[in-house]
Amino acid sequence: MRKQWLVIFLSFISLGLFAQNQAFFSLKDLLTRKGDTIGAVRVEKRSKNQIMMTSGGDYKLTSSDNYNTLNKQIRKRFYAVQMNDGKLYLNCRKLRFEKFRFGTYYAAAMEIGGKIYFCASPVGAAATSITHAKNYNLGALGKAIACSSLVSERVYYEITPSSKIYFVGKDKMRLLLKNEPELLSQYLSANSECAEIVGHYLEILKNKTSSR
Repeated sequence: MRKQWLVIFLSFISLGLFAQNQAFFSLKDLLTRKGDTIGAVRVEKRSKNQIMMTSGGDYKLTSSDNYNTLNKQIRKRFYAVQMNDGKLYLNCRKLRFEKFRFGTYYAAAMEIGGKIYFCASPVGAAATSITHAKNYNLGALGKAIACSSLVSERVYYEITPSSKIYFVGKDKMRLLLKNEPELLSQYLSANSECAEIVGHYLEILKNKTSSR
């Protein structure tokens, strides 16, 4: 009987060790999985109005226990946080694309083949690529409408091990899916660079990679 309880006890310990939130201080730490275990973290999906007011990522991460030191680290020091359910979030404060800032707060991300892919607002060339159909002929009003619509738009970016960030548009997707002709054909027929479509195929690639 004691042995049975011991097995159950050790099982709970094992689950606790492998189901804890992890914080990473750099891209290298994230890719090598050299993270620090942290306390409970609350993930809040930010509203469109909140993003319009302060820009930045879609998610706000805070200490579930309102631990001020942890909150400060979440805001300013952590590069990424991986939750005990496997979901990964990158600190937008640490990210730049073509010298453009993504703002603060966190963005949802995933790892595929040693590279990180995260979902964020279109900036720089990414914004230009997806707004080619926006109407700028209305002068200041047209620009305001287009910029406002970008608050709701999301695209994917790729981070290489050398910290370079690339927009995951059609050209990048052609490279990522070059060995998956059926998936590539499906993606090209969708004719979209938005996060909803691109993310769907990235998830498929992620599952294929992890199963190998």
